[in-house]
Amino acid sequence: MISTDTSVPRTQPDFREPTESAIAMLDEQGTVVGWTRAAERLVGYSAGDVVGRSASAVLPYSQDAPTTAEFVDRCLARRGWSGTTTVRHRDGHGIDVSLRVSMLSGHGETVRWLVSVTDIGEASGEPTNELVRESLLARVPMGIVVRDPDLRCTWVNDTMESHDGISRDLRLGRRFSDVRPGAEAEALEEAMREVMRGGPAQVHDHRTWLPSSPHREHTYAASVFCLQDADGQVLGVCVISVDLTRSRQARDRLAILSEGSTRLGSSLDVMRTSQELADLAVPLLADYVAVDLEQSVPCGEGPPVHIGSADRRLPVFRRAGLASIHHGVPESPWAHGEVVPWPSASPFSDVLRTGTPHLEPVLDTAPGTWIDQDPARARTIHQHGIHSLMLIPIRARRVLLGMVLFIRSSDPGPFQEVDVLLAEELVSRAALALDNARQYAREHTAALALQRNLLPHRLKGGAAVDTASRYLPADMDHGVGGDWFDVIPLSGARVALVVGDVVGHGINAAATMGRLRTAVRTLAAMELPPDELLTHLDDTVQRLAEEDADAPEQYSPAVGATCLYAVYDPVTRTCTMARAGHPPPAVVDPQGRVAFPDLPTGTPLGLGLGAPYEAVELELPEGSLLGLYTDGLVETREHDIDVGMHRLGSALAQPGRPLEELCDSAMETFPGQAPSDDRTLLLVRTRTLDPAQVASWTLVGDQTAARSARHLAARQLTDWGLAEVVDATELIVSELVTNAVRHGSGHITLRLIRHQVLTCEVFDSSACAPRLRSACTHDENGRGLFLVAQLSRRWGFRTVPGGKVVWAEEDLAPASPVPRQPRVPPVPAERPVLVSATAADRGAVAGRRPQPW
Repeated sequence: MISTDTSVPRTQPDFREPTESAIAMLDEQGTVVGWTRAAERLVGYSAGDVVGRSASAVLPYSQDAPTTAEFVDRCLARRGWSGTTTVRHRDGHGIDVSLRVSMLSGHGETVRWLVSVTDIGEASGEPTNELVRESLLARVPMGIVVRDPDLRCTWVNDTMESHDGISRDLRLGRRFSDVRPGAEAEALEEAMREVMRGGPAQVHDHRTWLPSSPHREHTYAASVFCLQDADGQVLGVCVISVDLTRSRQARDRLAILSEGSTRLGSSLDVMRTSQELADLAVPLLADYVAVDLEQSVPCGEGPPVHIGSADRRLPVFRRAGLASIHHGVPESPWAHGEVVPWPSASPFSDVLRTGTPHLEPVLDTAPGTWIDQDPARARTIHQHGIHSLMLIPIRARRVLLGMVLFIRSSDPGPFQEVDVLLAEELVSRAALALDNARQYAREHTAALALQRNLLPHRLKGGAAVDTASRYLPADMDHGVGGDWFDVIPLSGARVALVVGDVVGHGINAAATMGRLRTAVRTLAAMELPPDELLTHLDDTVQRLAEEDADAPEQYSPAVGATCLYAVYDPVTRTCTMARAGHPPPAVVDPQGRVAFPDLPTGTPLGLGLGAPYEAVELELPEGSLLGLYTDGLVETREHDIDVGMHRLGSALAQPGRPLEELCDSAMETFPGQAPSDDRTLLLVRTRTLDPAQVASWTLVGDQTAARSARHLAARQLTDWGLAEVVDATELIVSELVTNAVRHGSGHITLRLIRHQVLTCEVFDSSACAPRLRSACTHDENGRGLFLVAQLSRRWGFRTVPGGKVVWAEEDLAPASPVPRQPRVPPVPAERPVLVSATAADRGAVAGRRPQPW
């Protein structure tokens, strides 16, 4: 039967028929010898313009295009060529086309080239799908016959014999009806005559049975074109035959894959995407499919593997997707998540080196092949009758993400080139989803690792508080945020409690959080009051924002944060706190009564409004509970923050319950709802130092103060059973009190606190900050604080109303059996120099006991 002109469309074609193509015929040197009217419509050149001229006048169209001779040499080496390129229109502009060059043979060794060109610039529908359709057409085997005006065969390609079973020698010089008489041949020849008489190109559909598959009917579409010479006269006809049985099967598979592959990008989970890829391919393309991912892809860590890497070591791959027509996937020796080994001499190595698919239509299981080195796969191949395989790389931007193995066992048909194309199209769509998931996983893993490394691994509340904490990142769609918390030991058994929240999510927010946490710890070491600390922290955030603004080539996230900073003193049971735009803490007394103190809100950090922060001091009974949190714990899209704070208070109002259990209960403030922000909670239960652990004295600020301080300290340490630290403490107290007498005025207060360490504190009315000096050998003074630093584990000072406090801490037990040797500058033997105490005091100390330095 003969169909009408191509102007009568078929029902929703999935790729273009050959009749829509422009056809040209070239000789061995690449000279145009035949032209069609469709070619004239496409590029604007008539047969008289191009016949007899080099094909380079029309194609290809680029600055670095090869010459006609080079183009012919390439086609000759490959026995043809197919792909996308750009050809030149007569008016000078380029046309994007799908081009296929087929080699034709005639009598003897003579050859011709048939060029089929289809415009893809005007393709309807999704461009990517259209290119795939054109690629499918290029891969589908096409039989080509060129006949003279008497319909005798003059040129034919190798594929034609597989279509109708007629050999080249039998076909050349004869008409179709001569070698295969019948109604089908007469109908096809009548279509040829109609085209040569000036009719439009036609498509002749016919069915036949081939000797190679006598039980399977094949349907062919024979497209007929008229070839013209330089004078526009009929040179003959060209008949292009396409096996519709295969092409329609490929078209139907592609349609199903195109529809189903929309599911591949629905998740950022690489394992789920891999399994969806396997499920989609079985049984559509294969009987068994295994998806193996390079191990850095699912974990988000490690260097990527590049195609063509010179490293001879094979990367590690893990099984991520499995599907089979058989229940339980018996074809796979390896389960999900297991490492999948490949021998070095295998198709896997070839794909890794070249980045191109591997096709074995008939799997060679003879001795001496790579299968001998892989006993596990060899057993599977023989047990399940595996006879054909494809190995398709999953790649994105020259990075190898994984491999997909396609196997046929029950389906007797071997894999063909068209199956490779379909598999590549499916895998390429999965590769986009996997690459996005990989990039997200790497960023998420890096951000989470950064945040976890920046957050405290162990909270030390000392003698002041018991602690417990929780941090739960938001769901996978939002990633890691910038929440942080901290418990910072301070002098005098005090602790600083911190909770903060940086604007945004991801690695930038986590990095900003790390910088702010470091800044808070640095400022806390300076013993700043909460309101002053937040003021300095606000300046730090503003500077960070300015630094980001000065680097426009880098990604500059919005810098902003909220923070709550509190200092608890277990001696006085007072807690001083200030906040910068952060929710107020929950305070639960020992009876279970909950309150949210009315603290001045303060502006968030980094806004630069210049408004001062205000601190509030609370007195807390022993055993009080403080809950510091971020807004993600108490606020959702469905509920206001007041509702969340009420629920949090109810969860914490359980006196005597362990802190860890309270944390678990409080983190479920809104059960069953996916969090939209990170949730952070820091719980502390206050302690109070026994009055017997604290000793305090007021001294007259004269030359007797140092001696009195030494005697008082020695007596108190003896009462506490700390005789081993008496000598060092006397020297520390003597130096601190002497400096207070020298630089201050009025009374001096000495306080000793025994907790995990021994703290010596000296208060004076001077605002002069102590400074460690490096004294010369002839200096009488300047070594006092140096010796204090050597004899104590740490020392410092803090400002208080009316003056300052200089403090030093000592370990209650020696940290090491080896005594610590202070690094004292050398002193001339004839002139011993001690410390900045009075001469009488120095003599008294020197006369009573050996000097420890």
